[in-house]
Amino acid sequence: MERVMKQAAKVKDPSPHWVFTFGAGRAEGDAAQRDLLGGKGAYLAEMSRLGLPVPPGLTISSEVCAAYYRSGKKLPEALMPMVSEALNVVGKVAGARFGDVDNPLLVSVRSGSRASMPGMMDTVLNLGLNDETVEGLARRSSDRRFAYDTYRRFIQMYGDVVLGIDHYLFEEALENYKSLKGFELDSELGPEHWAELVARFKSIVEQELGQPFPQDLQRQLWGAIAAVFGSWHNARAIAYRRLHDIPDDWGTAVTVQAMVFGNMGGRSATGVVFTRNPSTGANELYGEFLVNAQGEDVVSGLRTPQPLTEAARKVTGDRRPSLEGLMPEAFADLKAACAKLEAHFRDIQDIEFTVEEGRLWMLQSRSGKRSMQAALKIAIDMAGEGLITEQEAVLGIDAAQLDQLLHPTLDPDSPKLVIGKGLPASPGAASGKLVFDADEAVHLKAQGHTLILARVETSPEDVQGMHAAAGIITTRGGMTSHAAVVARGMGRPCVVGAASVQIDLERETLSSGNETLAKGDVVTIDGSTGQIIKGRVPTREPALSSDFLTLMGWADRHRRMKVRANADTPADARQSLAFGADGIGLCRTEHMFFEEGRIVPMREMILADDTDGRRAALAKLLPMQRKDFVALFEIMAGSPVTIRLLDPPLHEFLPHGEAAIGEVAAAMGVSPQRLKRRVAGLSEFNPMLGHRGSRLLVSFPEIAEMQARAIFEAAIEAGRKLKTSVEPEIMVPLVTAKAELDLVKERIDGVARAVEKEQGVKLTYSVGTMVELPRACINAGEIGKSADFFSFGTNDLTQTTFGLSRDDAGRFLGEYTEKGIIQHDPFVTLDPAVGELMWIAVERGRRSHPDLKIGICGEHGGDPETIRFCEDIRLDYVSCSPYRVPVARLAAAQAALSPMVKPR
Repeated sequence: MERVMKQAAKVKDPSPHWVFTFGAGRAEGDAAQRDLLGGKGAYLAEMSRLGLPVPPGLTISSEVCAAYYRSGKKLPEALMPMVSEALNVVGKVAGARFGDVDNPLLVSVRSGSRASMPGMMDTVLNLGLNDETVEGLARRSSDRRFAYDTYRRFIQMYGDVVLGIDHYLFEEALENYKSLKGFELDSELGPEHWAELVARFKSIVEQELGQPFPQDLQRQLWGAIAAVFGSWHNARAIAYRRLHDIPDDWGTAVTVQAMVFGNMGGRSATGVVFTRNPSTGANELYGEFLVNAQGEDVVSGLRTPQPLTEAARKVTGDRRPSLEGLMPEAFADLKAACAKLEAHFRDIQDIEFTVEEGRLWMLQSRSGKRSMQAALKIAIDMAGEGLITEQEAVLGIDAAQLDQLLHPTLDPDSPKLVIGKGLPASPGAASGKLVFDADEAVHLKAQGHTLILARVETSPEDVQGMHAAAGIITTRGGMTSHAAVVARGMGRPCVVGAASVQIDLERETLSSGNETLAKGDVVTIDGSTGQIIKGRVPTREPALSSDFLTLMGWADRHRRMKVRANADTPADARQSLAFGADGIGLCRTEHMFFEEGRIVPMREMILADDTDGRRAALAKLLPMQRKDFVALFEIMAGSPVTIRLLDPPLHEFLPHGEAAIGEVAAAMGVSPQRLKRRVAGLSEFNPMLGHRGSRLLVSFPEIAEMQARAIFEAAIEAGRKLKTSVEPEIMVPLVTAKAELDLVKERIDGVARAVEKEQGVKLTYSVGTMVELPRACINAGEIGKSADFFSFGTNDLTQTTFGLSRDDAGRFLGEYTEKGIIQHDPFVTLDPAVGELMWIAVERGRRSHPDLKIGICGEHGGDPETIRFCEDIRLDYVSCSPYRVPVARLAAAQAALSPMVKPR
């Protein structure tokens, strides 16, 4: 630790203002300085400005975090006097002094990034205690038990966070001591017992480190500040940032705040409250508290908290008193503060508070994490209450998380063997194989398993395993425990505090009553009821709430881009309409050929030796294709339908194995040996870049002719049934040059004229291309002269821009994101280089064809960040999978309301 102090004296940085004080109704910062002060510091400053009871403190800005890492984890020289001066101010407001033996100021040292990262970074509480100041605290509080309990808490936390000693060593020492003395509860220990435990805890430090626990308070302070800055790059914080797309260069601020004590006896308490129910969105206080406790006791899950309100106590049947009943004056002050904060920040607030001998203190406020169901209700209700506008309601919903509402829930009519019940911490339902280790959950998820992670309690180290799991169970903790908060943020069903269930981590079993489940056994959880169910339970499609429909209506009112769906079947088309799609942006015709009864004639066509053979096989496929297209046109009822002509590599259709070759040979009337030679002749070294798309249609134009005829005849038939004009959009895939498109388009136009003549009907249709190769983007000006529309196929465009295969990239892309080579998986969120190619294609295409309609139909079409880029380069529509349509509708509205990226 001396090294940290020496380094702090050497490193220089010219930044003029790094430390911001707050307290007593004043603050140097405010909520607008979130980037500089972090969420915690900014909100504490704002709460102090609002006149709320906030313990005084100081915030060291995130600029220092950047300087700390730039200098090789060294603290700037100029920081020390700034902190010392600010700490004197804090002491004056608090009526104590840091290091004063008779009246010591104790402080907490906490992290605070601009983005909420609950539990991911480190905290130190009760700093400022040593063998001398603990006696001063005892005299000041007239309670030696409290003073020495607080000292042992500090040694344990400081030993863990700053000195790197496993906190379980301290827990084990405490449990062994209680067992030796014959105590069961911490509350049974007197001041002499806590003093003895302090001595034991200090001996653990000396045994582990070979040096005594630090008594120098300045050493303690700077060690804690350095440790909190250092926790920005601990494993769990890095993993959380990867999962939530938080940039590494944001850094964290550090807040040093005067301690207030919820562990000073029966008139003291600590707790967490949400201004609205974060699970349902109901306009009611939602929270928990513990009497005679500090903050970590509530969120750690080691003790079961009490309900905050009388209404909650009656619902849960808890016999313990609520805060409302036990401390009515403090509760009334808390209720008023909650109302003031929600009205000021115009959002649900997640608040930490402490009651010290009957007096309320507000320790933190931040926007509350909530389930998507709750987010919708809160947005609609707040707009109705006039707290926010309709536009703000649309902007306030995380579009990427919207699909939490679109997945199945448990079928209420199916039999269930409920083996346990806990608190319903995060809504939704999931079935999966039991796993008891977070790292193993990550490993098994990568192998394709669906998992339920079961833990006694979760900690921030478990975050990657929680993300890998489909659902989470804990036997300890409450509705504001780590597991509950993180699961809600991730959209994972979660059941916590399942006290009737026993989890044996060593044997890897979950037991309840007469039932015992082992690792790998299937279990189902219902995060809406708290039930834990043996085996798999069937699910049913969710019903979309009125809040969902209202918000989607608002989003549609504000978005500019249309949202279409990638749909190949009638079921896909119906689902797309149910989710509000404006049409079909991609129908992949090759998917239709894999159905039973179609694969053999498809193989006949591919393996035919001449045009006549291919036409004979295509004649068998024509009525099948026509029937498919009629169904799609009728379902979409005049909405646009874009049909892509045959695109896949031929090897996907070729027969393999004696039985498949024999079947096709018999259908073709040739010998299996001859067919084997033909299959071998069609094999390619790299089929994805081989004879496919427009190349196949140039070589075998009869394929395009058959598909065009099926489309046109289906359009006429569906139009007659619908009594309206059906105007199909025909998309030619994998074009690299205008000449390719011209050759295929000429065949399509020829078929159109023939069908018009045969049926006496005038057809209206358009022919465009899928832009999915870099050369097509560069040549877009020429191609645009012949195309009626462009549709970006960003899956292949990403593959060919990066020069990698999407199917193989998963082996190393994770390492690339971890090492900062790329920010995101380019197959999930559009890569900037691919976006640059799209922008070139849009600019050149519209220069030669001003009315050119342009969309995107790759899987990126459902990604909110990509949709924002599509808005900025003025695409006409995005197209995505059916279940992503609501996400795209909301993201398109948000992009239109607050564009962030400027077109190049």
